[in-house]
Amino acid sequence: MDVGFKCTSIGNIFEVNELSDIFYWLILNKILFAPLSAFLTAQVLKGLLASLHSKKWQWSRFHGAGGMPSSHSAMVTALATAAGLSYGWSSSLFTITAIFSVIVMYDAMGVRRAAGNQARILNQILEEMGRQDGQQNVKALKELIGHTPAEVAVGALIGVIMAAVVF
Repeated sequence: MDVGFKCTSIGNIFEVNELSDIFYWLILNKILFAPLSAFLTAQVLKGLLASLHSKKWQWSRFHGAGGMPSSHSAMVTALATAAGLSYGWSSSLFTITAIFSVIVMYDAMGVRRAAGNQARILNQILEEMGRQDGQQNVKALKELIGHTPAEVAVGALIGVIMAAVVF
């Protein structure tokens, strides 16, 4: 399959003409591979931990937001760590990615967690109203969309570890 574009990976430019070249480029591009591997690691751990806790497979936790560990935190921390390892800890790229990471993690603990708490309260109100009206087919809002500080910290640790492993 001809996809025909040029890719830059760790200072090297090469032609990408086949789909297999894209996978090769993804693996060679450590700044991309580190966050992706951190995200996937965190998501798999999230699914496994939820399944172990409930003693049955929780397939939705393998791809859902919220819960332990934070895959968003893992991804952005791996990105910042990869930038620091590649370009130096005093580089502009590391500074930008580190600030971006702090914003994402703050949002996960603050805004998204508050939205999850509000969804929980709204679901309780809707359930009560449904019981009073005899209607119980109202679709519930997603409640598990934010993170606790511990979930964010574990996600960040996974990100640093995965970036170190990749580099």
